[in-house]
Amino acid sequence: MLHRTQVFPVSHCGDRIRKESGSSDSMPSHSPQNGAAGFSLIELMIVVAVIGIISILAVPNFMRSRLFANETSAIASLRVIVTSEITYASTVGNGSFASTDELVAQGLIDAALGSGTKDGYNLTLTADGSSGFTIIAVPITAGTTGQRGFYADQTGVIRYSDDGSAPTQASPVLGTESAADEE
Repeated sequence: MLHRTQVFPVSHCGDRIRKESGSSDSMPSHSPQNGAAGFSLIELMIVVAVIGIISILAVPNFMRSRLFANETSAIASLRVIVTSEITYASTVGNGSFASTDELVAQGLIDAALGSGTKDGYNLTLTADGSSGFTIIAVPITAGTTGQRGFYADQTGVIRYSDDGSAPTQASPVLGTESAADEE
């Protein structure tokens, strides 16, 4: 005698169970009541809590790293502009220093640096003809995009301010202790 096989739908996922006619045994269904694979609410809450703890620990370090990277980029930008100004004055400038637009036109700095904003800092170049130039880099948002402000001139010495304000020629030299630290 031949046994007929019948197919019965069990779930919306397309799983099907075969049940032989005349047999009382069937395959277990995949319903939650029968121990189906998946995550419980407790397990999901633990994962979310762990991710929250990791982010609480990691975000401040990330922000500090970003501040440091922006400051490093601002210092490098000042060095590039100082070198470009000296190159311009000794070649096509006949002893005179150039504006940002002239440095870009000569190919001494790129358009990104010539735009006046780079990596969270506003850069301001003031050329005084043959008497000199100044470059000031201040954070767009002090404490967020950068902490310190920077200053350079034709001497190539980079100076800084701790509060993000525009430093001057009287500000402490980068790489040395400030007057407040010496007291």
